[in-house]
Amino acid sequence: MAQAATASELRETVVTATRVEQPLSDLVADVSIIDSETIQRSGAVGVADILARVPGIQITRNGGPGSNASVYVRGGETRFTAVYIDGVRVDSQSTGGATWEQIPLSQIDRIEVLRGPAAAVYGSDAVSGVIQLFTKKGDGNKPAPYVGVGFGNRGTYTAEAGVSGAAGAFDYSVGMSHERSDGFNARPIPTANPDDDGYRRNSANARLGWAIAPGQRLQGTFLASNLNSQYDSDKVKDDHSHHQLRTVGLAWDSKWNDIYSTRVEVNQSNSKYSTTPNFYMTETTLRNYRFQNELHFGIHRLTASLERREDELNNPATFVGGTDFKRDRSQNALALGYALNTGPHTLQANLRRDKDSEFGGKSTGSLSYGYALTKEWRVTASGGTSFRAPTLYQRFSEYGDATLKPETGRNLEVGTRWTQGSSSAGVVAYRNRVRNLIVYGAPGTCPSSYGCYQSVGRAEYEGVTLTAAHKLGPVSLNGSLDFQNPHDLDTGRQLARRSKRYANLSADTMISNWTVGAEMNAASRRNDSASNKIVLGGYTVFNLYASTKIARDYTVLARINNIADKDYQLANTYSTGGRSLYVGLKWAPQ
Repeated sequence: MAQAATASELRETVVTATRVEQPLSDLVADVSIIDSETIQRSGAVGVADILARVPGIQITRNGGPGSNASVYVRGGETRFTAVYIDGVRVDSQSTGGATWEQIPLSQIDRIEVLRGPAAAVYGSDAVSGVIQLFTKKGDGNKPAPYVGVGFGNRGTYTAEAGVSGAAGAFDYSVGMSHERSDGFNARPIPTANPDDDGYRRNSANARLGWAIAPGQRLQGTFLASNLNSQYDSDKVKDDHSHHQLRTVGLAWDSKWNDIYSTRVEVNQSNSKYSTTPNFYMTETTLRNYRFQNELHFGIHRLTASLERREDELNNPATFVGGTDFKRDRSQNALALGYALNTGPHTLQANLRRDKDSEFGGKSTGSLSYGYALTKEWRVTASGGTSFRAPTLYQRFSEYGDATLKPETGRNLEVGTRWTQGSSSAGVVAYRNRVRNLIVYGAPGTCPSSYGCYQSVGRAEYEGVTLTAAHKLGPVSLNGSLDFQNPHDLDTGRQLARRSKRYANLSADTMISNWTVGAEMNAASRRNDSASNKIVLGGYTVFNLYASTKIARDYTVLARINNIADKDYQLANTYSTGGRSLYVGLKWAPQ
């Protein structure tokens, strides 16, 4: 995991933080990369769990694996992070933001995390950051199959299989997986069902490429996931939530000459959530069309993109005679970008204009600058504006207000980074102020007697992120420490479910033929209400893992999470489970 990138990683790694592939060293943005090896040995059961080990990110979850999860990037609400799978946008027009429990980690090969606003590049929702997830891409000259199984306590079982490779002008990668767990009592309170709350998930993906001609590549992607998880809403019923996620994308990349390149994208995602035995259902469909142009003139790079996004929300009535809720909208956008990389100087500027069919136009911009003081030291500074359009549910449901304004942000940040060989360190300080923050429960003009969505809030997300990596003999060390203060500007109170201090530390080494490692995750106390009257205690959790090849084509992995059996909560009244053990075996011919 790139807590703080080393010199070789800065040269070799390419990212899509600006929607243009480029070396990490050419970026001014604050970026972390999680590679496939890190994902495999993490023992994580969900994407949110592995993101919790990334600098600048905290999570909450209402129970165990498969339950509702929230991801806070730099303290920002879940809805403030734009999320993509193989370039396909995933989002909910009901709650806002990605439904994290829907995304199968088993199908993900790489994760890129951009911290900081990026609305000038990505449009609505990228107020706190952007998270891109990628499935495996086929390469090599022969098929590379794999099969894996794993077992853990609480009835945990996983199975996966797939194959990737290339043949002539074609490359391919397909995979499928099954996961299940009996879980534990996620809500141990007298008013909730005392049963264990487990989950079942089946998922599959495909990524196919075709080199049509020199400089011409066509790629198609597909991902599907079905999740059935238990939760507790009362003392008697066995409540289940059902999640379906489908993404499909088609992209045509063209390098016409050394100067001019284009990319054409058409994609769609469908996110569906329902519950039984009490019926509730919401379904979001997103369609996206994008035409990107890229021009290189020596040290200069220009980009221009046309983009269209279409959102649909279907929310059927929960009782006979009720009213079905179904709405749609569209956004058209023009985005322009300029980048300069010469000597010690790196400059990036972006400007975007979005026009929404409901609320009208919105302009955003960003400017970033980096300067290499020496070969080892680099300083950066950036500023940018952002916005997030209200969801269709927030505007037009019985709790909605059609006059809601887009949430808007202004961010400033500065940073410095030192890199020498396998050692590195960095610090980033930021402040992001958001106006027209949408809150629920305030009195308004909506029909509901429970409260309405209102654009009445103001918040400030400020903090400092420290990262470091160092090799001490045979031991590799990585760590991060975050100090942040996400607070309500009107009341001064800390925003709910976010700690002001949290840290991650990992160490691994080779012992004989074994890779062994340890992790520590720690967080200070957090409030679980806007009034700051419900306080959840801080915690420190230790994990251990080990892996080795038991034969040429076989790898075994063992992992113990929460080795000290720490009892803590990420959300009030919800348990996180205790110590867990997982052992996995994978066959992958060399």
